[in-house]
Amino acid sequence: MYHPKCLTLHQQFIHSQTNTLRYKVRTITRSENREQINYSQLRMAVMAGQEENTVNPLTSNSAQRWLLALAMLYTLYFARSLFIPVVLALLLASVLSPLVNQAQKRHIPRSVSAFVLLALIGLPLAVLGIELAEPAQKWMKRLPELGMELSAEFDSLTSSLAPAKAPQPEAGPESSDRGFDLFAWFRDREPEPDRPPAKASNGEQDPLRAQLVKGGIEVLVSLLGAAPILLVQMLTFLVLVLFQLIFGKRLYESAIELFPRMREKRRAVLAVTRVQRELSRYVLTVSLINAGLAIATSLVLWLLQVEDALLWGVVVGLLNFAPYIGPLAAICILGVAGLVQFGFTWAALIPGFAYFCVNLVEAQFVTPLVLGRHMRLNPLILVLWIIFWGWLWGAAGVLLAVPLLVSLKLVAQQFGVLDYWVRLIQARA
Repeated sequence: MYHPKCLTLHQQFIHSQTNTLRYKVRTITRSENREQINYSQLRMAVMAGQEENTVNPLTSNSAQRWLLALAMLYTLYFARSLFIPVVLALLLASVLSPLVNQAQKRHIPRSVSAFVLLALIGLPLAVLGIELAEPAQKWMKRLPELGMELSAEFDSLTSSLAPAKAPQPEAGPESSDRGFDLFAWFRDREPEPDRPPAKASNGEQDPLRAQLVKGGIEVLVSLLGAAPILLVQMLTFLVLVLFQLIFGKRLYESAIELFPRMREKRRAVLAVTRVQRELSRYVLTVSLINAGLAIATSLVLWLLQVEDALLWGVVVGLLNFAPYIGPLAAICILGVAGLVQFGFTWAALIPGFAYFCVNLVEAQFVTPLVLGRHMRLNPLILVLWIIFWGWLWGAAGVLLAVPLLVSLKLVAQQFGVLDYWVRLIQARA
């Protein structure tokens, strides 16, 4: 047994050691807490710095999309001489592909059917172009003369509408020299000789007339300068159409089979076939309607004894591919033709009014009855789309705008994408 005093000393030693251990534990715990707090503060500071220096991925993606869109617009605008024949060839090949496929099912080679279709389309157009070459050249040569005639007619019209001024007595040379003279009224005066009218200086010309003549010459020169480019584009267009009709189907099927990421290959083939069939049906139907409009307009203008009725019929038929904008341009062109032939009389309105009546029947009855409602397009979106492509590609863009919009709508419907945009395009007026 331990002595009581020794036991007390032992207990005091144990108590002191316990207090020392507790103090060390508390010190270690406090230091760990401080280190943890410092680490958490440092981590928060680093994360805050990263958030300041890091770009939002959504903002970055939207900026990249806008830059991509601007780059595409830039490319389409400055390379339009290349893209216009390519896009036109793709559209025409898509329209004629179902006919070539049907001929292939009847054991007719694709090359033979492609050549025959292009010949059936090209020969009538070539004959029509030869027939219209002479009147078109005549009107192109008459552009400067037409500008001068219109300027003269506008001058005579403004002079006839101007109020007549009362004649004012002219002061004689004596009175003008000596000022006011009361007794000069009672003097006998010799009649003054008539003064010849002031002649214009040599080389001086009406600025409006000069501008019209200059504009007509510039249009003629620009058309002559663009002739080689048009020939190259026409050759490129024909070659692309022919090769796509012959080799396009097999190339597309091989592309679907070779690409490993293409899912639902059978559905993709069927979707493309449906798009081609619907686009072919739409373009051929609209082309037949516009051809009927051209024939009807030419016949009506010929009965009204309007000069070059066939030329104006072809012009209005081509312009009718651009809804709303094309008919307005056709009315303006026929109004100018009426002014040239009949002058500033009520008879000048006859060609434009006759075309307006024919177009009214076509737009309100024939087209809705033939096309139906499955090709319905919102008028406002359609006009904005035509204006955009007209700014981008000029007259070719105006003519290609509607087929491009119909193609995009059909592709989106068949592949089930951009459903909201398709509904917006088809929204009722």
